Amino acid sequence: MKATLASTLALIICLMSASAGHAQPTTPPTPTTRILAIGTLNPGVDPASVRSILPTEVREAVKLYLDGKIDQWFSLQGRNGVVFILNVTDPATAHEMLEKLPLGQAHLMSFELLPLAPLNPLRQLQGVKAGSP
Repeated sequence: MKATLASTLALIICLMSASAGHAQPTTPPTPTTRILAIGTLNPGVDPASVRSILPTEVREAVKLYLDGKIDQWFSLQGRNGVVFILNVTDPATAHEMLEKLPLGQAHLMSFELLPLAPLNPLRQLQGVKAGSP
C-alpha cells in the first residue's frame, strides 16, 4: 500500500516537472472546487476584544458549517488563526461570507483566500493502462 502511494506520488511529481520544462499542448484548466481560507488576527488587535466576540464567531461559523458552506476547519499550529476549506468556488463570494462573521465585521481578522482545484497533472494519466511506464 505504501509502495503504491509512493509510486503514484513519484509519477505525479515526474508529470509535473516534465510538463514544466517542455513545450506541450496546454492542458485544459481545472475548475475551482473549493476555497482554502487562512484567517489570522490583524496586527495590533486587542486579545480581550477577540475573546469577547469569539463565542458569537463560533456560533456563526457553526451555522456556515451546518449550511454546508464550511467543509472542514482547523486551527493554525503555533499562532492564533483558523483554516477553513470552503464549499465555495468564487473567492469574492468567500470573502463576502467571511467578512460577515463577527471578527470580520469588527475588522479583527483577515483571510487569505486560495482557490483549490483537482490536481491537473492527473489528466495526463487518463488513458494510461496499468503496467505502462
